Amino acid sequence: MSIGGIDITPLVAKGRQLIQGYGDGGFRISESRHEGPVLVFPTETRPWPVSDPADITPASLEAVFEAAADIEILVIGCGGRFLAPPVGLREALKDAGIVLEWMDTGAACRTFNVLLTEDRLAAAALIAVD
Repeated sequence: MSIGGIDITPLVAKGRQLIQGYGDGGFRISESRHEGPVLVFPTETRPWPVSDPADITPASLEAVFEAAADIEILVIGCGGRFLAPPVGLREALKDAGIVLEWMDTGAACRTFNVLLTEDRLAAAALIAVD
């Protein structure tokens, strides 16, 4: 049986870092596998040496602060289950003009993709899950 001809793949600008999957300790982003935690910017994905939400600090997000002129929203995926963000993180990002959206990693991947399709200035910091 054939399924109708309607393609529901999100439309994103060429070169954008669409998150296509997560789990097994990594991510599939724009057809490439990335092991471990990552920072995802609109046009590039970088390794991110953070595996515990308690280690998410302004210092661990230095690359995001450096790109603050091009980032309005930072979506942080804190792992497999929701935990509260570290004290002071929201305020540090706000001082740089960045809104923090903190959630579990699965929700963060989906939210980042929605923001990407809306052509919003967003980045994601994602802790890998199994």
